[in-house]
Amino acid sequence: MKPFHRLISFNEAKKIIMENTKEMERVEKVNILNAVSRVLAENIVAPFDVPGFKRASMDGYAVMAKDTYNASLQNPKKLKVVGKIFAGEKAKIEIKEGECIQIATGAPLPKNADAVVIVEDTSKEGDYVNIYKPVYPGANVSLPDSDVKKGELILKKGELLTPPKIGVLASLGIEKVKVYEKPKVKIFPTGKEIVKLGEELDYGKIYDINSYTLATLLINEGAKPIINDIVEDDEEAIEEAIGRAIDADYIIFSGGSSIGEKDLLAKVIKKKGELLFHGIAVKPGKPTICGKIDSTLIFGMPGYPTSCLTNAYVLLLPSIKKMARLPFEIKKVKAKLAQNILSTIGRYQIYPVKVENGIAYPVFKESGAITSLSKANGYIEIPAEVEYLEEGMEVIVTLF
Repeated sequence: MKPFHRLISFNEAKKIIMENTKEMERVEKVNILNAVSRVLAENIVAPFDVPGFKRASMDGYAVMAKDTYNASLQNPKKLKVVGKIFAGEKAKIEIKEGECIQIATGAPLPKNADAVVIVEDTSKEGDYVNIYKPVYPGANVSLPDSDVKKGELILKKGELLTPPKIGVLASLGIEKVKVYEKPKVKIFPTGKEIVKLGEELDYGKIYDINSYTLATLLINEGAKPIINDIVEDDEEAIEEAIGRAIDADYIIFSGGSSIGEKDLLAKVIKKKGELLFHGIAVKPGKPTICGKIDSTLIFGMPGYPTSCLTNAYVLLLPSIKKMARLPFEIKKVKAKLAQNILSTIGRYQIYPVKVENGIAYPVFKESGAITSLSKANGYIEIPAEVEYLEEGMEVIVTLF
């Protein structure tokens, strides 16, 4: 074993990762049902007006506006009802002076009608309706281009697709749309102590935790992770794994990033590409690796579950978001510290906490305990020069 030659700062590590992260250029066409939370890769121009016809915006009676002039409660105008029309139907008759048609919201206006009297301003009397309030031409009527105008730029390339925007696409009859591909991430667990889920757990072994915490985090944040079989702590095995995964945007190894005699990932990256850094002055996650082979970013995450997932949140996730062209929103809240915290001088610390009712409760146990993060809903950042945080002091919590 040998010590790290140089630990870079946490901020320097973030800067290096982001400088080496390129925005996604590959695109794919997907059904709009699968397009929500994806980033649009084309401009959408309306091919026609929406709704495309004059329609009632309220339930009531389609009229010639001039037939309602001077109507009042004391002196209502009486019009003959010559039919009904509902949404989706087309009026087969037209109205003449002194006539009207009962109409539902969304139904197209019949010929000669130019306004709708809302039902609340009327009363039915046999085949006639009493109009108690006058309307002007266009009252309670949506025009053919009231929602979308033909030729209008509706959605811009680079926009994040949300349910309302999916609705706009549907209104234009667009079933499939071009979006940027999700970053492809291939995950490799390493180490003889790791056991695949479903297999028998012998003494001294642990199940593969990191592949599942990483994969589910990445799925939730706009990437496409693929969990691979466990890789042995062997230089040839690591090279072979990278060779199989080099078509991915990211390759992540969990474990095998420390300085033990079997930690060979840094050596392989140097051999095949560029080692961007190995070792960060941060706790947890000191042995984190970042490198690049061709255009593929390679991360060596610590084997301990809390270290691995913490670094994924603070270092990997911003890079994934940038590549996916997704917004990266950092939510922070102020809270009072529930108890004293001792830190490590010289190492920037990411400390998981649980915030309840404005109080931040430390939940960190040790780097190997996944429950440290399962109970946390955020973390505080402790600068490298700070050794002690006092109970009751105000801290800034970054929420997961």
